[in-house]
Amino acid sequence: MATTFSHTRTAQRRQATIEELLDHAQAILDEEGAGAVTVSEVARRAGMRPPSVYKYFASLHAIHDALFTRGQVLLVEAIEYAVRDREPGLDSLLAGHRAFLRWATTQVGLASLMFWRPVPGFVPGPEGMATARVLLTRGREELAVAVERGELAPAADSDEAARLLTVLVSGVFSQQASNQPRADFDTGLFTSLTDEVLEMFARHYAPTGT
Repeated sequence: MATTFSHTRTAQRRQATIEELLDHAQAILDEEGAGAVTVSEVARRAGMRPPSVYKYFASLHAIHDALFTRGQVLLVEAIEYAVRDREPGLDSLLAGHRAFLRWATTQVGLASLMFWRPVPGFVPGPEGMATARVLLTRGREELAVAVERGELAPAADSDEAARLLTVLVSGVFSQQASNQPRADFDTGLFTSLTDEVLEMFARHYAPTGT
């Protein structure tokens, strides 16, 4: 019993240290970008020597991967919260993408790592990609429901429509993050156009006669 308790406490302390190191890495990411995230700088901010960081992360890319996964989990939570009271279909679909952009505006560092490729050679691991696919699947299902409900034309129930919506929304994020990374979602030069962009998509796939 004592051994089990000791192992639990050790695991908890280890996880707490991992989260602290990730907090420091995320702060660097927010302040200076992905290129500034190094094992040495993370260690310095955590008050430890660089070799000690490798007890928790096998490599610098492992830190990037953990940040990628953290971002995907936070984004899923933000979208799920935003659509919790929405009608399935078009309403939920657009609310989810609006929530995506609002979240990305407040988490430019994480979002840039997730949706750009700022780190040469970095490839996200299975856990982070599995979480990312949750959102892709959700969006695809919402398109199908919107078509079933007569809110969108049949052509919207397609991978092409899903890709088009991704292009539109990611374009808004990219322009905003590139030109006004510290701007507020509601007043940003590009994020303030979110509703118009989403309306363009809805009009493009509007049912015939509407």
